[in-house]
Amino acid sequence: MTFIGKIPDVTLHDNEVPIDEAVVRSLLEAQCPEWTGLSLARAGAGTDNVMYRLGDDLLVRLPRTADKARSVRKEQEWLPRLAPLLACPIPEPVHAGTPTTAFPLSWSVYRWLDGNETQPDTVQDWATFGTDLAAFVRELHTIDLMGATHTGDLSWYRGGSLQACDQWISTCFEDCRTMIGEELDVDALKRLWDDALALPEPSVPHVWLHGDLKPTNLLVQEGALHAVIDFGGLSVGYPDAEHSTVWDLPHQARQAYWNALNLDDRTWARARAWAIAVGVSGISYYWQTYPAFVAECRARLQAIVADAAAR
Repeated sequence: MTFIGKIPDVTLHDNEVPIDEAVVRSLLEAQCPEWTGLSLARAGAGTDNVMYRLGDDLLVRLPRTADKARSVRKEQEWLPRLAPLLACPIPEPVHAGTPTTAFPLSWSVYRWLDGNETQPDTVQDWATFGTDLAAFVRELHTIDLMGATHTGDLSWYRGGSLQACDQWISTCFEDCRTMIGEELDVDALKRLWDDALALPEPSVPHVWLHGDLKPTNLLVQEGALHAVIDFGGLSVGYPDAEHSTVWDLPHQARQAYWNALNLDDRTWARARAWAIAVGVSGISYYWQTYPAFVAECRARLQAIVADAAAR
């Protein structure tokens, strides 16, 4: 079984470092000679990383850009410390790759995690799935910060202030009007964004954040949540943005998640605003290069509009 969302082998960012099988082989030969005899096959890619399956039990993960390499180093440092404190399996780094002339960035090898992506045909009961996801979030958010703070590599915009993002998100709204037109109710989304901006800043402590709990990062086995992957967005900050990806899930999962965490209306409004921000910025940035991701963003935003109208 595979768990990695696949996208076309295209360039998504201006400053990408070329990655192919020959590059990966050269890294293994230089740093992991004990694995050079294992089979190697491209396993998939995301907006930040390219993945190769190594044998039956390993996964090589390489960042697309120098900026994304910081996330690789962050996972290498923190995932071994977080894993024992979480009931749900998460990626286990087994080799911290260092830069070479063939690939000038940090990279990783992980244990392979079996599972299917979260989809309508893989989840048995969406309400149970939403409850289980809430349990993972609650557990992650109660882990001691171990001295980590909202600084450096653990500082990400999604754990900070909505107000700090207003200028560039407003530009993305205008891009969506131009690109999509009347197929998306941009005015309704902008009103929800503005309403959240008017709310007071969160008054809760900072917590650990996964940062991107979208369906492709949630693995399913036997119809239930099995593992959580891709901690590239791992950060410390306010918890509101963590809840934003529930608009990628069916209503039953979203409602069960809300009920399980007993979220108040202000938290929900800010979470929804973060979902809007990621959706409109995704459409704006990937319009020409990644149509499948643009479609995901559109579906999320349409779900937000429909959900708000029904409340």
